[in-house]
Amino acid sequence: MKAPDATTGLTPLHDAQRIVLDAAIPLGLEKISILDTLGRVLGEDIIAERHNPPWDNSAMDGFAVRAEDIQQEHPISKPVTLTVIEDVPAGKMPTKSVGRGQAIRIMTGAPIPNGADTVLKVEDTEHTPDSVRVFKPEPRGSNIRPQGEDVKKGDCIIPKGTTIRSGEAGMLAILAKSFVLVYQRPRVAILSTGDELADLDERFSEEKIINSNSYGIAAAVQEAGGVPILLGIARDTPAALKEKISHGLNADILVLSGGVSMGDYDFTKAVFRDLGAEMNFWKLAIRPGQPLAFGKIQGKLAFGLPGNPVSSMVTFEQLVRPAMLKLAGARGYGRPLLEAVFQEKFSKRTDRRHFLRGVLWREDGVFKVRTTGDQGSGILTSMVKANCLIDIPVEVERINPGDSVTVQLLSGSAWLEQAAPMVSTGHRPSCC
Repeated sequence: MKAPDATTGLTPLHDAQRIVLDAAIPLGLEKISILDTLGRVLGEDIIAERHNPPWDNSAMDGFAVRAEDIQQEHPISKPVTLTVIEDVPAGKMPTKSVGRGQAIRIMTGAPIPNGADTVLKVEDTEHTPDSVRVFKPEPRGSNIRPQGEDVKKGDCIIPKGTTIRSGEAGMLAILAKSFVLVYQRPRVAILSTGDELADLDERFSEEKIINSNSYGIAAAVQEAGGVPILLGIARDTPAALKEKISHGLNADILVLSGGVSMGDYDFTKAVFRDLGAEMNFWKLAIRPGQPLAFGKIQGKLAFGLPGNPVSSMVTFEQLVRPAMLKLAGARGYGRPLLEAVFQEKFSKRTDRRHFLRGVLWREDGVFKVRTTGDQGSGILTSMVKANCLIDIPVEVERINPGDSVTVQLLSGSAWLEQAAPMVSTGHRPSCC
């Protein structure tokens, strides 16, 4: 691990992420219904107990025939006529075998009868209940889905560590898995600190500000697949903070917002010490989000996030979310990344990594990105407008229009072609 910079005491983000992920140990397993698996991480390999399809079946409505019976030089002028000996709808098994000069009418998905090796499309024939005339021969094996084409018995179809989407849920149904083992969801205790805060259901004076961090973090926890536990607000005394933190230590992760700076009423460091915390770092070399604490308290992961709303959300994305995903058994911990063309000018000092809130869109097949406007760490509307974070490395001092930048996707809306970028004018949006 790279030590914090000797002059600034700041821990580089990539080192902090490594420390956090090393400390995050996947949780145990639980068995849940297939209907509850969406978004959960599979805790077992799913092995196929039978083939899918379980037998050769028809890919078309038509006629099951022998290929050698339908080959002719001039099918239009001299069509072959076969005798229809049975109808086999989907869901039924054939009772007869196809012999020389015979055919069986068959529906899509129905099993291929013995003796047949080809299926004719119904539109390439002229037929009566008892016979079929063939105007277009098909090669042997045409329009047949072979046994095991999708899934072969004994194969690992969905490996442990896979996050369940609709496709995996459908496959679990095909494999008759009504219950499966998944990793438990991390429980995240959320605490805001500060006498200046008022909660949503409190009477408050003009001197108070609303506790938005707890609810923004709770939503982020849910979006990452976790279970938020709201601890409320801890007032600015060591005793109040210690009591609230103690209530959160039955969770898997403790997340505080505020109280990790160097002010006279920032007691987090002292309280963590009293609770026997093993701390790894207190400052991070990023902006927004420099005052950030991480360690373990009684074996539980503990994060002290900055009090400014944007700083809290950005640092959650970079550190808490990856820790949650690892606890939940996921194999990947980061947001999707892509390269985009920057549309503005931006400059900074080369002392820390910056995450700008951005609007990403695609125009003529090219991804473009601009900032949401003012990047102050207290401007929560910058997160409301953003669908990505623009990652500016520590060593980069200046970016100009046309330069390539890396962005972290926060939503899928950036994939829309020709999405009209909003113009930051400082005016209120039309919805207001």
